[in-house]
Amino acid sequence: MPKSTITFVCTECGGESLRWAGQCPHCRAWNTLQEYQARRAAKDSRLHPVQPARAMPLSEIASEDSPRTKLAWGELNRVLGGGVVPGSLVLIGGEPGVGKSTLLMHAAAQVAKRGKVLYVSGEESGQQVRMRAERLSALEPGILLLAENDLDAICEAIRGEAPLLAIIDSIQTVTDAGFEGSAGSVTQVRESAARLMRLAKEINVPVFLVGHVTKDGSIAGPRVLEHIVDTVLYLEGDRRQELRLLRATKNRFGSAEEIGVFAMGELGMEEVPDPSSAILAGVAQAAPGTVIVSVLEGTRPLLVEVQSLVNKNEHSMLRRVANGIDVNRLHMILAVLEKRIQVSFAKSDVFVSVAGGIRITEPAADLGLALSIISNEKNRPMPDGLLVIGELGLSGEVRRVGHLERRLQEAARHGLTRALIPAGSRAGRPSGLDVVEVRTLAEALSAAFPSPIQSGAFIKEAGLSVS
Repeated sequence: MPKSTITFVCTECGGESLRWAGQCPHCRAWNTLQEYQARRAAKDSRLHPVQPARAMPLSEIASEDSPRTKLAWGELNRVLGGGVVPGSLVLIGGEPGVGKSTLLMHAAAQVAKRGKVLYVSGEESGQQVRMRAERLSALEPGILLLAENDLDAICEAIRGEAPLLAIIDSIQTVTDAGFEGSAGSVTQVRESAARLMRLAKEINVPVFLVGHVTKDGSIAGPRVLEHIVDTVLYLEGDRRQELRLLRATKNRFGSAEEIGVFAMGELGMEEVPDPSSAILAGVAQAAPGTVIVSVLEGTRPLLVEVQSLVNKNEHSMLRRVANGIDVNRLHMILAVLEKRIQVSFAKSDVFVSVAGGIRITEPAADLGLALSIISNEKNRPMPDGLLVIGELGLSGEVRRVGHLERRLQEAARHGLTRALIPAGSRAGRPSGLDVVEVRTLAEALSAAFPSPIQSGAFIKEAGLSVS
């Protein structure tokens, strides 16, 4: 008889403990240990003799490059690393209503033009899925629908149909009758994902899993779920905005830094092959506090609009709000501005937002954010067509960033006429783009706010002093 053991698994790090505790002994997170029941099959070496495994030299192992299944959307192929890999297990997470099922229905319709696609729905009925497919113009005869929650039935359907793609919507609704616990528990989610992984590798069928997210934005269930799958994708975006970002956080078959940009409309989702044009389409002209920066997402530079608002507040409760930028990064830049150019924000609320729902994680936007805050504080707009690139150091110096030439080429392609970049960069200068090198924050202020009197008149008339 198989033996059953009970352990406790941390939902944050996936660490296991023999006893429950209020704090995880591995990652020190509180109230994250959940009961997990595992089965261990008893082995009899007399009935099942174990064959010794033979180690092989790495150079003698055949290099099998499985052909990827190309989708019609290049943005989706980019995030997946070039297409869908046979036998891969892909996990797609996102907030409710952000468009996970819509995105996968479009992908199913594209693959169904060349073969069968098995769409397993554990949350919706067949009529509901059909209504969505009709609305998205994705009603393909090659899409097979299975409204089922039992893992045994799902695995048998995948094995029997042998589709080009299998979609499970969602993994939190699937249950294995051999394990205790309700759907969505640590035991069910972990064991169901592990079994689907083994099946995908065995019959060489790619499987896409939909995962719910918690309040803090992480995928619900144990963290080990993300370790089991081959690729983890997050669909980001505000449901009240048009743009959606599909971000890869793990990819065994490609880069984990790529993003795909999509637009949600009334008829479903569409890819945005040129996201910079879509973002810059709504840029305000010569508005105080508005600046264009260049951020690198994977191998592609994006031109993003950053907006700042500095509002006087005579009360003691000051606010620092950052949308799309780490708030700790904002605090650091405000400290540099106060220390190096003597601009006080002790009686001001500071709000920062990145247009289009883009989330900036690299420091190349530091200089642009600093100039945006000063622009709104002094109500002085920056010139039209200006691009600002550079990392800001604690002493006020402007540091170099990577792939600068690629960023400048993207700016020139979209009609920008001037760029502030860190000094000492060896990047090429595209034609039609006036490039100005700056070494310090003070030089960047003088270059960004031209005056009819002198280039440095802005610092003097604004009452700023450079330390």
